[in-house]
Amino acid sequence: MLTPLSARVVLTYGAFDLFHQGHARLLHRLSAMGTELIVGCSTDAYNDERGVPSVMPYAQRRLLLESCRFVDRVIAEQDWDQKYTDIINYNVSVFAMGDDWTGQFDHLGDITQVLYVPRTDIIGVREPLNQLPQQPNRSVAGF
Repeated sequence: MLTPLSARVVLTYGAFDLFHQGHARLLHRLSAMGTELIVGCSTDAYNDERGVPSVMPYAQRRLLLESCRFVDRVIAEQDWDQKYTDIINYNVSVFAMGDDWTGQFDHLGDITQVLYVPRTDIIGVREPLNQLPQQPNRSVAGF
């Protein structure tokens, strides 16, 4: 498939588990960098393999991403090494990840621009779910 020379495809990956406003801000910012935003959403099997089990199943996370107006296409992230072939296959101009991944994808710079986005400005600090402060269980009278 031929794409116009002016097309600028941006690609990012993530679990996008418990989708929140930081995710939406990131996707909005990335979509403004190009004409198409492709999001690789980690499958449940891939997350389990990496020791980061999902709270929401892949099908739900994918549906949330597909319904986000900033996202043009969602693909399944099934293994670490697919990034290189995805960049080639989708004619990616910009590969973008949070800056907590700085240096991890520099080797892709020979085929695309690699960008590390500051997490704290856009997404917020990532804390493992089991380390978040627990809120007291509150019940509302009559409910």
